[in-house]
Amino acid sequence: MDTDSQEYHSQEASSQLIDGEESEQDTFKILVATDNHLGYLEKDPVRGDDSFNAFEEILQQAVKSEVDMILLGGDLFHENKPSRKAMHVTSKLLKKYCMGDKPVSLEYLSEPSDNFSEGIETVNYMDANLNVSIPVFSIHGNHDDPSGEGNLCALDLLAMNGLVNYFGRSPAIDNVIVKPILLQKGVSRLALFGIGNIRDERLHQTFLRRNVKLMRPLDEDGEEPWYNLLVLHQNRVMHGPKNYIPENFLDDFIHLVIWGHEHECLIDPVYNPQQHFHVSQPGSSVATSLCEGESRTKHVAILKICKNKFSIEKIRLTSVRPFIMSDITLADHGLDPTKPNKVSSFISKRIRELVQEAKDDWVAKNGRTSRKRRMYSEGDDSEDEEAASESNNGEIVVPKPLVRLRVEYSGGFEIFNPQRFGSEFIELVANPRDIVQFYRKKTGNAAKTAPTAKAEMDAVDKIEKLDTARVENLVQKYLAAQHLSILPENELEDAVRIYVEKDEKDAVKE
Repeated sequence: MDTDSQEYHSQEASSQLIDGEESEQDTFKILVATDNHLGYLEKDPVRGDDSFNAFEEILQQAVKSEVDMILLGGDLFHENKPSRKAMHVTSKLLKKYCMGDKPVSLEYLSEPSDNFSEGIETVNYMDANLNVSIPVFSIHGNHDDPSGEGNLCALDLLAMNGLVNYFGRSPAIDNVIVKPILLQKGVSRLALFGIGNIRDERLHQTFLRRNVKLMRPLDEDGEEPWYNLLVLHQNRVMHGPKNYIPENFLDDFIHLVIWGHEHECLIDPVYNPQQHFHVSQPGSSVATSLCEGESRTKHVAILKICKNKFSIEKIRLTSVRPFIMSDITLADHGLDPTKPNKVSSFISKRIRELVQEAKDDWVAKNGRTSRKRRMYSEGDDSEDEEAASESNNGEIVVPKPLVRLRVEYSGGFEIFNPQRFGSEFIELVANPRDIVQFYRKKTGNAAKTAPTAKAEMDAVDKIEKLDTARVENLVQKYLAAQHLSILPENELEDAVRIYVEKDEKDAVKE
């Protein structure tokens, strides 16, 4: 083993907390979750409660694990203006699980005006009018970010009602100054930095201009050094030259980064040898798209921090709806393109196999534990009781799975209407309208220009392409061809995006 490799493993190991090494009175115990997307598909008769069920399980886990606090990494809500139902259910769950007589053993050391919005005088558990047992700290994401008159968001409402501690909002996007929340437990001291979502291209430019400043607290003689924890909500994967935040942009005095926004669960901490910090990406608690990253097993983390060391215990979420993906290439199965009925039957058979695979996997992981439906059910005094794990005939109840079959149809095959085809599976799957996704590999000159590209979506499936298109990209492409001389293109692009995504009716007018 060379010297660099030995130093890498030595530095990585020195920051890891070993079981039995910590003392309870000196150890921060934090439940970490991101991208809860409360209210996602709330009107769907099958999937409408999925986001709320997963969030309730997270809160239940926090109570069970007796954590000191909950840390959320953005996108608590799916909509920028959550419905009254979403706000009501969220408030109810937070009051049920995070309010109580249990004392909070965290000492708040920083100045409230450095961390919170105007009108918030301290952390909620120090408010004499509230009885908080588990404080919740959250930044905003790209879905629930501040906008409109007053530049407010749904988290502001929860914070003003004492249900969460909302931090990480920057007054200016071209000069971001981040002052940490300073907490102490026993001799351990935690500096919690938060960067709520800022459009990636702009934040990328702000970093390049060296206008993102994290105000590092000074270590004091005779005191344990600060453990610096950063939570942010940005693209981690490159979507363009400047449409992401590289890890090497972040300060190297940070010890651990909790990365929100990316939905794939990569919760095990990964060491960055250049910046000398670890990165944990918890992922989402509910699937909001039918892609490979969302099909990975969902987890939350119990983060322990004692002095200058940490450990992460990942906990699988059992209330998450099963999700399975698969790919097939029709030309590889000896099918006749002139017999569409046989092709359709073949695809139908494969989908039924996937449904059974998803159910078998769910039973193997969950045993005889049932996924509770409407866990937060209004007016039900028995909501704390475990849902029955079996139906009347003794069969284990498994929720309808999400299924996505990607079908490569080059070679003369014709496609059919996926929505009409999905009606056959209404009683079997949770997403009958979009089970099948057709695509076709590019050939000839197109393949030569992008030899390393993966199979791409064919233009035939226009509905699928519209679902995945981003408004700002469409607007930018259109405006680029107009050569506007009066209206500024960047501001107009932002205004249209906010009008569409945030439902701000006056965005273009302003």
